[in-house]
Amino acid sequence: MTVKIRPATPTDVPTILGFVRELAAFEREPDAVTATETIMHEALFGARPAAEAIIAEMGGTPVGMAVFYHNFSTWTGLRGIWLDDLYITPDARGSGAGRALLSHLAGIAVDRGCARFEWWVLDWNERAIEFYRKVGAEAMVEWTTQRVTGDALLKLAGRG
Repeated sequence: MTVKIRPATPTDVPTILGFVRELAAFEREPDAVTATETIMHEALFGARPAAEAIIAEMGGTPVGMAVFYHNFSTWTGLRGIWLDDLYITPDARGSGAGRALLSHLAGIAVDRGCARFEWWVLDWNERAIEFYRKVGAEAMVEWTTQRVTGDALLKLAGRG
C-alpha cells in the first residue's frame, strides 16, 4: 500500500495527540504528556505556531506523524529543522511510512535552505537507531542534552 504524506490540519489534532500519547507510552513515560487538544491546536495552528506537523496515511488512514520546528545555528548562520516527534503505529512499522516522513522533512529542509536536520533518539531504541543509520544519520556522541525544568527553571529565572 502506498504511503501518502500531507500537512496536518486542525482536524488532525486529536490524532496527533493520540500518537503523542502512544509514543510516550512506548518511550516508558505514559504519564508525562500534559498537552491537551487546546494546547496542541494553539501550538500547531494558533496565531504564532510553535511547530508544524505532517501526517503519514495509508489507504486514507493516518498511520504516523512527525512534529517539527525550526532551530538556528550561529555557526552556519542558517536555520535547521528539529524533529521533535516521529511516530508510526505498530501495524504500519516496516511499511515505509517512517522513511517517507523523514524524506519529506529532508525535502522541507532543503526547500527552506536549512543547514541541518536533527533529532534525538533514546539510546535503548536500537531498532530506531539502526533505521536512522540506514538513512544516513550520524550520532552526535560528543554532545549531551541539558535540561532545566520545574523548580530549577523557576529558580534559574529568579522567580522561585
